[in-house]
Amino acid sequence: MVSSSHPQLEQLANSVLQPGFVGKTEAPDWLRRRIADGLGAVVLFGRNIVEPEQVAALTTSLRAENPDLIVAIDEEAGDVTRMEAWTGASRPGNLALGAVDDVDLTESVARDIGRELHAAGVSLNYAPSADVNSNPLNPVIGVRSFGSRTDVVSRHTAAWIRGLQASGVAACAKHFPGHGDTSVDPHFGLPQVKGTAAEIARTALPPFIAAMEAGVRAIMTAHLLVPAYDPALPATLSPRVLNDLLRGELGFDGMVVTDGIEMGAVTDRYGIDGATVRAVAGGVDAVCVGGDSAEQSTVELLAGALVKAVLDGRLPEERLAEASRRVREFAAWSGGRSRAVARAGDRSDIGLVAARRAVRVHRRPDATGSPLPLTAAPHVVELSPVMNPAVDGGTPWGVADPLRDLRPDTTSARLTQPELADHGGTDEVLDRVVLGPANGRALVLVVRDAARHRWMSDTLTRLLRTRPDALVVEMGVPTGVTLGAVHMITHGATRVSGIAAAEMLVGGA
Repeated sequence: MVSSSHPQLEQLANSVLQPGFVGKTEAPDWLRRRIADGLGAVVLFGRNIVEPEQVAALTTSLRAENPDLIVAIDEEAGDVTRMEAWTGASRPGNLALGAVDDVDLTESVARDIGRELHAAGVSLNYAPSADVNSNPLNPVIGVRSFGSRTDVVSRHTAAWIRGLQASGVAACAKHFPGHGDTSVDPHFGLPQVKGTAAEIARTALPPFIAAMEAGVRAIMTAHLLVPAYDPALPATLSPRVLNDLLRGELGFDGMVVTDGIEMGAVTDRYGIDGATVRAVAGGVDAVCVGGDSAEQSTVELLAGALVKAVLDGRLPEERLAEASRRVREFAAWSGGRSRAVARAGDRSDIGLVAARRAVRVHRRPDATGSPLPLTAAPHVVELSPVMNPAVDGGTPWGVADPLRDLRPDTTSARLTQPELADHGGTDEVLDRVVLGPANGRALVLVVRDAARHRWMSDTLTRLLRTRPDALVVEMGVPTGVTLGAVHMITHGATRVSGIAAAEMLVGGA
Protein backbone atom coordinates (compact mmCIF):
# COMPACT_ATOMS: atom_id res chain seq x y z
CA MET A 1 0.00 0.00 0.00
CA VAL A 2 1.14 3.56 -0.68
CA SER A 3 2.66 5.25 2.33
CA SER A 4 0.50 7.94 3.97
CA SER A 5 3.53 10.22 4.36
CA HIS A 6 2.77 11.97 1.06
CA PRO A 7 -1.01 12.38 1.06
CA GLN A 8 -1.10 15.02 -1.69
CA LEU A 9 0.96 12.88 -4.07
CA GLU A 10 -1.10 9.84 -3.21
CA GLN A 11 -4.30 11.64 -4.05
CA LEU A 12 -2.86 12.81 -7.35
CA ALA A 13 -1.76 9.26 -8.15
CA ASN A 14 -5.20 7.86 -7.30
CA SER A 15 -6.93 10.43 -9.47
CA VAL A 16 -5.21 9.34 -12.70
CA LEU A 17 -5.94 5.61 -12.35
CA GLN A 18 -8.95 3.97 -14.04
CA PRO A 19 -9.02 0.39 -12.71
CA GLY A 20 -11.37 -2.51 -13.19
CA PHE A 21 -12.44 -4.79 -10.36
CA VAL A 22 -14.06 -8.12 -9.63
CA GLY A 23 -17.63 -7.95 -8.38
CA LYS A 24 -21.17 -7.63 -9.72
CA THR A 25 -23.68 -6.60 -7.11
CA GLU A 26 -21.14 -4.94 -4.85
CA ALA A 27 -17.74 -3.34 -5.31
CA PRO A 28 -14.94 -4.65 -3.07
CA ASP A 29 -14.10 -2.71 0.07
CA TRP A 30 -10.61 -1.85 -1.16
CA LEU A 31 -12.10 -0.09 -4.19
CA ARG A 32 -14.51 1.93 -2.05
CA ARG A 33 -11.64 3.05 0.16
CA ARG A 34 -9.59 4.01 -2.88
CA ILE A 35 -12.49 6.05 -4.30
CA ALA A 36 -12.79 7.87 -0.98
CA ASP A 37 -9.05 8.60 -1.23
CA GLY A 38 -9.42 10.28 -4.62
CA LEU A 39 -9.59 7.51 -7.24
CA GLY A 40 -10.71 9.27 -10.42
CA ALA A 41 -12.53 6.48 -12.23
CA VAL A 42 -13.52 2.83 -12.36
CA VAL A 43 -13.99 0.64 -15.43
CA LEU A 44 -16.74 -1.94 -15.87
CA PHE A 45 -16.09 -5.20 -17.71
CA GLY A 46 -18.38 -8.07 -18.68
CA ARG A 47 -17.65 -9.79 -15.36
CA ASN A 48 -19.37 -6.87 -13.56
CA ILE A 49 -22.59 -7.07 -15.58
CA VAL A 50 -25.72 -9.19 -15.27
CA GLU A 51 -28.37 -6.82 -16.60
CA PRO A 52 -28.85 -3.02 -16.84
CA GLU A 53 -30.75 -2.54 -13.58
CA GLN A 54 -28.02 -4.35 -11.65
CA VAL A 55 -25.37 -2.12 -13.28
CA ALA A 56 -27.36 0.98 -12.33
CA ALA A 57 -27.45 -0.13 -8.70
CA LEU A 58 -23.71 -0.84 -8.78
CA THR A 59 -22.79 2.55 -10.26
CA THR A 60 -25.06 4.33 -7.76
CA SER A 61 -23.26 2.61 -4.89
CA LEU A 62 -19.86 3.56 -6.32
CA ARG A 63 -20.82 7.21 -6.61
CA ALA A 64 -21.91 7.21 -2.98
CA GLU A 65 -18.18 7.43 -2.27
CA ASN A 66 -17.57 10.18 -4.85
CA PRO A 67 -20.40 11.83 -6.84
CA ASP A 68 -17.92 12.94 -9.53
CA LEU A 69 -16.50 9.47 -10.09
CA ILE A 70 -16.02 8.61 -13.77
CA VAL A 71 -17.63 5.26 -14.55
CA ALA A 72 -16.17 3.94 -17.81
CA ILE A 73 -16.94 0.98 -20.04
CA ASP A 74 -15.70 -0.45 -23.33
CA GLU A 75 -19.03 -0.68 -25.18
CA GLU A 76 -18.34 -0.44 -28.90
CA ALA A 77 -21.32 -2.73 -29.64
CA GLY A 78 -20.63 -5.33 -32.30
CA ASP A 79 -17.80 -7.66 -31.37
CA VAL A 80 -16.74 -5.61 -28.34
CA THR A 81 -19.69 -5.45 -25.98
CA ARG A 82 -19.71 -5.51 -22.21
CA MET A 83 -23.38 -4.77 -21.53
CA GLU A 84 -24.43 -7.70 -23.73
CA ALA A 85 -21.41 -9.96 -23.32
CA TRP A 86 -23.56 -12.87 -22.11
CA THR A 87 -26.54 -12.43 -24.42
CA GLY A 88 -24.89 -11.31 -27.66
CA ALA A 89 -24.91 -7.80 -29.10
CA SER A 90 -28.22 -6.39 -30.26
CA ARG A 91 -26.46 -3.81 -32.43
CA PRO A 92 -24.02 -4.42 -35.28
CA GLY A 93 -20.47 -3.16 -35.06
CA ASN A 94 -18.80 -0.31 -36.87
CA LEU A 95 -18.01 -2.19 -40.08
CA ALA A 96 -21.71 -2.81 -40.68
CA LEU A 97 -22.47 0.86 -40.15
CA GLY A 98 -19.69 1.88 -42.51
CA ALA A 99 -20.98 -0.57 -45.14
CA VAL A 100 -24.43 1.03 -45.02
CA ASP A 101 -22.75 4.47 -45.01
CA ASP A 102 -25.71 6.38 -43.60
CA VAL A 103 -24.42 8.82 -40.98
CA ASP A 104 -27.93 9.37 -39.62
CA LEU A 105 -28.23 5.63 -38.97
CA THR A 106 -24.82 5.57 -37.27
CA GLU A 107 -25.79 8.49 -35.08
CA SER A 108 -29.08 6.78 -34.16
CA VAL A 109 -27.33 3.50 -33.20
CA ALA A 110 -24.82 5.38 -31.04
CA ARG A 111 -27.60 7.36 -29.42
CA ASP A 112 -29.37 4.09 -28.59
CA ILE A 113 -26.18 2.76 -27.00
CA GLY A 114 -25.82 6.00 -25.07
CA ARG A 115 -29.36 5.78 -23.70
CA GLU A 116 -28.68 2.32 -22.32
CA LEU A 117 -25.34 3.30 -20.80
CA HIS A 118 -26.74 6.50 -19.33
CA ALA A 119 -29.57 4.61 -17.64
CA ALA A 120 -26.99 2.25 -16.16
CA GLY A 121 -24.97 5.11 -14.71
CA VAL A 122 -22.02 4.99 -17.13
CA SER A 123 -20.46 8.38 -17.90
CA LEU A 124 -17.57 7.46 -20.24
CA ASN A 125 -17.54 4.98 -23.11
CA TYR A 126 -14.16 3.93 -24.52
CA ALA A 127 -15.55 4.15 -28.06
CA PRO A 128 -15.65 4.55 -30.99
CA SER A 129 -12.71 2.99 -32.76
CA ALA A 130 -11.48 5.70 -35.13
CA ASP A 131 -8.98 3.33 -36.74
CA VAL A 132 -8.88 2.96 -40.53
CA ASN A 133 -8.62 -0.80 -41.09
CA SER A 134 -6.31 -0.53 -44.08
CA ASN A 135 -4.72 -3.93 -43.36
CA PRO A 136 -7.37 -6.63 -43.96
CA LEU A 137 -5.30 -9.10 -41.92
CA ASN A 138 -5.33 -6.87 -38.85
CA PRO A 139 -5.81 -9.27 -35.90
CA VAL A 140 -7.31 -6.82 -33.40
CA ILE A 141 -9.28 -4.11 -35.25
CA GLY A 142 -11.18 -5.65 -38.17
CA VAL A 143 -14.95 -5.16 -37.82
CA ARG A 144 -14.36 -2.69 -34.99
CA SER A 145 -13.44 -0.15 -37.68
CA PHE A 146 -15.95 1.64 -39.89
CA GLY A 147 -13.92 0.45 -42.88
CA SER A 148 -10.75 0.76 -44.91
CA ARG A 149 -11.43 4.23 -46.34
CA THR A 150 -10.37 7.31 -44.41
CA ASP A 151 -13.35 9.40 -45.51
CA VAL A 152 -15.87 6.75 -44.42
CA VAL A 153 -14.19 6.26 -41.04
CA SER A 154 -13.97 10.03 -40.49
CA ARG A 155 -17.63 10.83 -41.07
CA HIS A 156 -18.93 7.84 -39.11
CA THR A 157 -16.56 8.47 -36.21
CA ALA A 158 -18.00 11.98 -35.95
CA ALA A 159 -21.60 10.73 -36.26
CA TRP A 160 -21.06 8.05 -33.60
CA ILE A 161 -19.65 10.60 -31.17
CA ARG A 162 -22.52 13.02 -31.78
CA GLY A 163 -25.07 10.27 -31.16
CA LEU A 164 -23.46 8.91 -28.01
CA GLN A 165 -22.85 12.29 -26.42
CA ALA A 166 -26.39 13.44 -27.20
CA SER A 167 -27.47 10.77 -24.72
CA GLY A 168 -25.30 12.19 -21.97
CA VAL A 169 -22.40 9.71 -22.19
CA ALA A 170 -18.91 10.91 -23.08
CA ALA A 171 -17.14 9.31 -26.05
CA CYS A 172 -13.46 8.38 -26.34
CA ALA A 173 -11.90 8.09 -29.80
CA LYS A 174 -9.31 5.33 -30.10
CA HIS A 175 -6.60 4.12 -30.78
CA PHE A 176 -4.39 7.17 -31.43
CA PRO A 177 -2.57 7.69 -33.77
CA GLY A 178 -4.32 4.83 -35.60
CA HIS A 179 -4.23 1.03 -35.21
CA GLY A 180 -5.62 0.02 -38.59
CA ASP A 181 -2.41 -0.65 -40.48
CA THR A 182 -0.97 -3.23 -38.09
CA SER A 183 -0.49 -7.00 -38.07
CA VAL A 184 0.33 -7.72 -34.39
CA ASP A 185 -2.09 -7.90 -31.46
CA PRO A 186 -0.76 -5.55 -28.72
CA HIS A 187 -2.02 -7.91 -26.04
CA PHE A 188 0.88 -10.17 -27.01
CA GLY A 189 3.48 -8.08 -28.86
CA LEU A 190 4.40 -4.61 -30.08
CA PRO A 191 2.72 -3.63 -33.39
CA GLN A 192 4.46 -1.22 -35.72
CA VAL A 193 3.07 1.31 -38.18
CA LYS A 194 5.52 1.62 -41.05
CA GLY A 195 4.08 4.60 -42.97
CA THR A 196 5.74 7.97 -43.25
CA ALA A 197 4.48 10.94 -41.28
CA ALA A 198 2.86 12.30 -44.45
CA GLU A 199 1.10 8.98 -45.15
CA ILE A 200 -0.16 8.71 -41.57
CA ALA A 201 -1.38 12.30 -41.65
CA ARG A 202 -3.30 11.56 -44.84
CA THR A 203 -4.78 8.17 -43.92
CA ALA A 204 -4.90 7.62 -40.15
CA LEU A 205 -5.20 11.03 -38.50
CA PRO A 206 -8.31 12.52 -40.20
CA PRO A 207 -10.79 10.42 -38.16
CA PHE A 208 -9.27 11.76 -34.94
CA ILE A 209 -9.50 15.29 -36.27
CA ALA A 210 -13.14 14.61 -37.14
CA ALA A 211 -13.67 13.30 -33.61
CA MET A 212 -12.30 16.51 -32.12
CA GLU A 213 -14.50 18.60 -34.40
CA ALA A 214 -17.49 16.52 -33.22
CA GLY A 215 -16.72 17.44 -29.62
CA VAL A 216 -14.84 14.45 -28.25
CA ARG A 217 -13.07 15.23 -24.98
CA ALA A 218 -11.20 11.95 -24.47
CA ILE A 219 -8.78 10.06 -26.71
CA MET A 220 -7.29 6.63 -26.05
CA THR A 221 -3.71 5.85 -27.02
CA ALA A 222 -2.44 2.86 -28.98
CA HIS A 223 0.28 0.52 -27.74
CA LEU A 224 2.24 0.53 -30.99
CA LEU A 225 5.48 1.85 -32.41
CA VAL A 226 5.31 4.63 -35.01
CA PRO A 227 8.90 5.18 -36.20
CA ALA A 228 7.80 8.15 -38.31
CA TYR A 229 7.20 9.99 -35.03
CA ASP A 230 9.22 8.09 -32.45
CA PRO A 231 11.46 5.12 -33.31
CA ALA A 232 12.03 4.18 -29.66
CA LEU A 233 8.87 4.53 -27.56
CA PRO A 234 5.38 3.13 -28.16
CA ALA A 235 2.77 5.84 -28.75
CA THR A 236 1.28 5.43 -25.25
CA LEU A 237 4.63 6.38 -23.74
CA SER A 238 5.86 8.86 -26.34
CA PRO A 239 6.02 12.64 -25.72
CA ARG A 240 6.58 13.06 -29.46
CA VAL A 241 3.26 11.37 -30.25
CA LEU A 242 1.25 12.73 -27.31
CA ASN A 243 2.68 16.21 -26.79
CA ASP A 244 4.15 17.19 -30.14
CA LEU A 245 1.55 15.57 -32.40
CA LEU A 246 -1.71 15.20 -30.48
CA ARG A 247 -1.53 18.29 -28.29
CA GLY A 248 0.79 20.47 -30.33
CA GLU A 249 0.00 19.85 -34.00
CA LEU A 250 -3.63 18.75 -33.60
CA GLY A 251 -4.45 21.01 -30.65
CA PHE A 252 -6.19 18.46 -28.41
CA ASP A 253 -6.53 19.62 -24.79
CA GLY A 254 -8.86 16.95 -23.42
CA MET A 255 -8.15 13.82 -21.39
CA VAL A 256 -5.73 11.27 -22.85
CA VAL A 257 -6.23 7.75 -21.52
CA THR A 258 -4.17 4.65 -22.16
CA ASP A 259 -5.38 1.45 -23.67
CA GLY A 260 -5.18 -1.35 -21.08
CA ILE A 261 -1.77 -0.77 -19.55
CA GLU A 262 -1.30 -4.48 -18.74
CA MET A 263 -0.94 -5.40 -22.43
CA GLY A 264 2.25 -7.12 -23.47
CA ALA A 265 3.16 -4.42 -25.99
CA VAL A 266 4.26 -2.15 -23.13
CA THR A 267 4.61 -4.40 -20.08
CA ASP A 268 6.95 -6.90 -21.72
CA ARG A 269 9.60 -4.19 -21.92
CA TYR A 270 8.80 -1.85 -19.03
CA GLY A 271 6.65 -3.82 -16.59
CA ILE A 272 3.16 -2.67 -15.67
CA ASP A 273 4.45 -0.14 -13.13
CA GLY A 274 7.21 1.14 -15.41
CA ALA A 275 4.80 1.51 -18.31
CA THR A 276 2.40 3.45 -16.10
CA VAL A 277 5.06 5.91 -14.98
CA ARG A 278 6.40 6.37 -18.50
CA ALA A 279 2.89 6.90 -19.88
CA VAL A 280 2.05 9.68 -17.43
CA ALA A 281 5.49 11.25 -17.83
CA GLY A 282 5.04 11.12 -21.60
CA GLY A 283 1.73 12.98 -21.62
CA VAL A 284 -1.05 10.55 -20.65
CA ASP A 285 -3.62 11.80 -18.14
CA ALA A 286 -5.37 8.57 -17.14
CA VAL A 287 -4.23 4.96 -16.97
CA CYS A 288 -6.74 2.22 -17.79
CA VAL A 289 -6.01 -1.10 -16.09
CA GLY A 290 -7.93 -4.12 -14.94
CA GLY A 291 -9.02 -6.13 -17.93
CA ASP A 292 -6.81 -8.90 -16.59
CA SER A 293 -5.08 -7.24 -13.63
CA ALA A 294 -8.06 -6.35 -11.45
CA GLU A 295 -6.54 -6.98 -8.04
CA GLN A 296 -6.10 -4.51 -5.21
CA SER A 297 -2.38 -5.19 -5.34
CA THR A 298 -2.14 -3.95 -8.93
CA VAL A 299 -3.77 -0.61 -8.12
CA GLU A 300 -1.55 -0.21 -5.05
CA LEU A 301 1.49 -1.03 -7.17
CA LEU A 302 0.65 1.57 -9.81
CA ALA A 303 -0.25 4.32 -7.34
CA GLY A 304 2.91 3.62 -5.40
CA ALA A 305 5.01 3.65 -8.55
CA LEU A 306 3.68 7.10 -9.51
CA VAL A 307 4.41 8.53 -6.05
CA LYS A 308 7.89 7.02 -6.02
CA ALA A 309 8.61 8.35 -9.52
CA VAL A 310 7.78 11.87 -8.37
CA LEU A 311 9.95 11.53 -5.28
CA ASP A 312 12.97 10.25 -7.20
CA GLY A 313 12.63 12.77 -10.03
CA ARG A 314 11.54 10.52 -12.91
CA LEU A 315 8.06 12.06 -13.02
CA PRO A 316 7.74 15.83 -12.47
CA GLU A 317 5.08 16.61 -9.90
CA GLU A 318 3.78 19.32 -12.22
CA ARG A 319 3.09 16.69 -14.91
CA LEU A 320 1.18 14.47 -12.48
CA ALA A 321 -0.78 17.48 -11.25
CA GLU A 322 -1.57 18.48 -14.84
CA ALA A 323 -2.84 14.97 -15.60
CA SER A 324 -4.98 15.04 -12.45
CA ARG A 325 -6.41 18.42 -13.42
CA ARG A 326 -7.45 17.16 -16.85
CA VAL A 327 -9.13 14.13 -15.29
CA ARG A 328 -11.05 16.34 -12.85
CA GLU A 329 -12.08 18.70 -15.63
CA PHE A 330 -13.27 15.79 -17.71
CA ALA A 331 -15.18 14.36 -14.75
CA ALA A 332 -16.93 17.68 -14.19
CA TRP A 333 -17.83 17.98 -17.88
CA SER A 334 -18.99 14.40 -18.36
CA GLY A 335 -20.80 14.35 -15.03
CA GLY A 336 -22.64 17.54 -15.93
CA ARG A 337 -23.78 16.06 -19.24
CA SER A 338 -24.85 12.87 -17.51
CA ARG A 339 -26.95 14.69 -14.94
CA ALA A 340 -28.46 17.07 -17.51
CA VAL A 341 -29.91 14.37 -19.78
CA ALA A 342 -33.15 12.63 -18.87
CA ARG A 343 -33.06 8.94 -18.04
CA ALA A 344 -33.43 6.60 -20.98
CA GLY A 345 -36.73 5.16 -22.07
CA ASP A 346 -37.40 1.91 -23.87
CA ARG A 347 -34.67 0.85 -26.27
CA SER A 348 -35.43 0.83 -29.97
CA ASP A 349 -34.93 -1.79 -32.67
CA ILE A 350 -32.45 0.43 -34.52
CA GLY A 351 -29.74 -2.22 -34.10
CA LEU A 352 -31.73 -4.79 -36.07
CA VAL A 353 -32.59 -2.17 -38.68
CA ALA A 354 -28.88 -1.43 -39.13
CA ALA A 355 -27.92 -5.11 -39.26
CA ARG A 356 -30.52 -5.81 -41.94
CA ARG A 357 -29.32 -2.90 -44.06
CA ALA A 358 -25.71 -4.10 -43.84
CA VAL A 359 -26.39 -7.54 -45.38
CA ARG A 360 -25.23 -8.04 -48.97
CA VAL A 361 -26.09 -11.11 -51.09
CA HIS A 362 -24.20 -12.35 -54.16
CA ARG A 363 -25.28 -15.30 -56.32
CA ARG A 364 -22.93 -17.23 -58.56
CA PRO A 365 -24.42 -16.86 -62.06
CA ASP A 366 -24.11 -20.57 -62.90
CA ALA A 367 -25.36 -21.80 -59.51
CA THR A 368 -28.37 -24.13 -59.50
CA GLY A 369 -30.18 -25.97 -56.76
CA SER A 370 -29.56 -23.30 -54.07
CA PRO A 371 -32.79 -21.40 -53.66
CA LEU A 372 -32.94 -18.35 -51.52
CA PRO A 373 -35.03 -18.22 -49.45
CA LEU A 374 -34.47 -21.75 -48.25
CA THR A 375 -37.27 -24.19 -49.03
CA ALA A 376 -35.88 -27.11 -47.02
CA ALA A 377 -34.55 -27.50 -43.50
CA PRO A 378 -30.87 -26.52 -43.52
CA HIS A 379 -27.80 -27.89 -41.79
CA VAL A 380 -25.68 -25.00 -40.53
CA VAL A 381 -21.95 -25.37 -39.88
CA GLU A 382 -20.12 -22.51 -38.19
CA LEU A 383 -16.32 -22.34 -38.37
CA SER A 384 -15.29 -20.59 -35.19
CA PRO A 385 -11.94 -18.83 -34.65
CA VAL A 386 -10.25 -17.95 -31.37
CA MET A 387 -11.24 -14.40 -30.41
CA ASN A 388 -8.67 -11.75 -29.54
CA PRO A 389 -8.73 -10.64 -25.87
CA ALA A 390 -10.63 -7.43 -26.66
CA VAL A 391 -13.68 -9.61 -27.35
CA ASP A 392 -15.40 -11.56 -24.60
CA GLY A 393 -14.89 -15.09 -25.91
CA GLY A 394 -18.22 -16.37 -24.64
CA THR A 395 -20.36 -13.74 -26.36
CA PRO A 396 -22.97 -15.49 -28.52
CA TRP A 397 -22.69 -15.04 -32.27
CA GLY A 398 -23.54 -16.84 -35.47
CA VAL A 399 -26.50 -17.86 -37.62
CA ALA A 400 -27.55 -21.29 -36.33
CA ASP A 401 -29.41 -20.20 -33.20
CA PRO A 402 -31.45 -17.38 -34.78
CA LEU A 403 -32.17 -19.58 -37.80
CA ARG A 404 -33.44 -22.32 -35.48
CA ASP A 405 -35.82 -19.77 -33.96
CA LEU A 406 -37.31 -19.33 -37.44
CA ARG A 407 -36.95 -22.95 -38.60
CA PRO A 408 -37.00 -25.28 -35.58
CA ASP A 409 -35.97 -28.21 -37.82
CA THR A 410 -32.59 -26.60 -38.48
CA THR A 411 -29.60 -28.72 -37.46
CA SER A 412 -26.18 -27.30 -36.74
CA ALA A 413 -22.58 -27.86 -35.70
CA ARG A 414 -19.68 -25.60 -34.77
CA LEU A 415 -16.07 -26.47 -35.62
CA THR A 416 -12.86 -24.96 -34.25
CA GLN A 417 -9.31 -25.25 -35.45
CA PRO A 418 -8.24 -27.75 -32.75
CA GLU A 419 -10.92 -30.15 -33.97
CA LEU A 420 -9.41 -30.00 -37.44
CA ALA A 421 -5.75 -29.71 -36.45
CA ASP A 422 -5.03 -33.39 -37.03
CA HIS A 423 -4.84 -33.31 -40.84
CA GLY A 424 -5.08 -37.07 -40.98
CA GLY A 425 -8.54 -36.90 -39.44
CA THR A 426 -9.89 -33.86 -41.27
CA ASP A 427 -11.92 -35.80 -43.84
CA GLU A 428 -13.44 -37.97 -41.13
CA VAL A 429 -14.42 -34.93 -39.08
CA LEU A 430 -15.95 -33.15 -42.07
CA ASP A 431 -17.87 -36.26 -43.14
CA ARG A 432 -19.17 -36.84 -39.62
CA VAL A 433 -19.99 -33.25 -38.68
CA VAL A 434 -20.78 -31.56 -41.99
CA LEU A 435 -21.40 -33.67 -45.05
CA GLY A 436 -23.23 -36.57 -43.44
CA PRO A 437 -25.75 -34.48 -41.46
CA ALA A 438 -26.22 -32.20 -44.50
CA ASN A 439 -27.13 -35.08 -46.82
CA GLY A 440 -30.53 -34.20 -48.28
CA ARG A 441 -30.50 -30.78 -46.65
CA ALA A 442 -29.47 -27.31 -47.72
CA LEU A 443 -25.97 -26.63 -46.37
CA VAL A 444 -25.20 -23.24 -44.85
CA LEU A 445 -21.52 -22.63 -44.09
CA VAL A 446 -20.76 -19.75 -41.73
CA VAL A 447 -17.25 -18.28 -41.54
CA ARG A 448 -15.87 -15.44 -39.45
CA ASP A 449 -12.83 -13.45 -40.64
CA ALA A 450 -11.91 -16.27 -43.03
CA ALA A 451 -9.18 -14.22 -44.71
CA ARG A 452 -7.21 -14.16 -41.45
CA HIS A 453 -7.54 -17.87 -40.70
CA ARG A 454 -5.92 -20.24 -43.19
CA TRP A 455 -7.50 -23.31 -41.60
CA MET A 456 -10.93 -21.77 -42.06
CA SER A 457 -10.50 -20.79 -45.71
CA ASP A 458 -8.95 -24.21 -46.49
CA THR A 459 -11.85 -26.01 -44.80
CA LEU A 460 -14.37 -23.91 -46.67
CA THR A 461 -12.66 -24.69 -49.98
CA ARG A 462 -12.74 -28.44 -49.27
CA LEU A 463 -16.40 -28.37 -48.36
CA LEU A 464 -17.39 -26.34 -51.43
CA ARG A 465 -15.72 -28.89 -53.68
CA THR A 466 -18.11 -31.51 -52.38
CA ARG A 467 -21.10 -29.22 -51.96
CA PRO A 468 -20.86 -26.45 -54.57
CA ASP A 469 -24.54 -25.72 -53.91
CA ALA A 470 -23.79 -24.58 -50.33
CA LEU A 471 -24.76 -21.14 -49.14
CA VAL A 472 -21.95 -19.23 -47.43
CA VAL A 473 -22.60 -16.62 -44.76
CA GLU A 474 -19.47 -14.55 -44.29
CA MET A 475 -19.31 -12.77 -40.95
CA GLY A 476 -16.47 -10.48 -39.95
CA VAL A 477 -14.28 -8.66 -42.48
CA PRO A 478 -15.18 -9.83 -46.02
CA THR A 479 -12.59 -11.70 -48.07
CA GLY A 480 -13.51 -9.81 -51.21
CA VAL A 481 -14.21 -12.93 -53.30
CA THR A 482 -17.51 -14.69 -53.97
CA LEU A 483 -17.89 -17.90 -51.98
CA GLY A 484 -20.44 -20.64 -52.60
CA ALA A 485 -23.54 -20.70 -54.78
CA VAL A 486 -25.03 -17.95 -52.66
CA HIS A 487 -22.71 -15.68 -50.70
CA MET A 488 -24.16 -13.55 -47.91
CA ILE A 489 -21.99 -10.87 -46.27
CA THR A 490 -23.11 -9.46 -42.91
CA HIS A 491 -20.14 -7.15 -42.14
CA GLY A 492 -20.16 -8.35 -38.54
CA ALA A 493 -20.66 -11.40 -36.35
CA THR A 494 -22.94 -10.11 -33.63
CA ARG A 495 -26.12 -11.84 -32.54
CA VAL A 496 -28.16 -9.22 -34.37
CA SER A 497 -26.14 -9.74 -37.56
CA GLY A 498 -26.97 -13.44 -37.27
CA ILE A 499 -30.65 -12.61 -36.91
CA ALA A 500 -30.55 -10.43 -40.03
CA ALA A 501 -28.84 -13.23 -41.99
CA ALA A 502 -31.29 -15.85 -40.73
CA GLU A 503 -34.24 -13.70 -41.76
CA MET A 504 -32.87 -13.37 -45.25
CA LEU A 505 -32.15 -17.09 -45.51
CA VAL A 506 -35.78 -17.95 -44.86
CA GLY A 507 -37.25 -14.93 -46.65
CA GLY A 508 -38.49 -13.24 -43.52
CA ALA A 509 -37.02 -9.78 -44.14
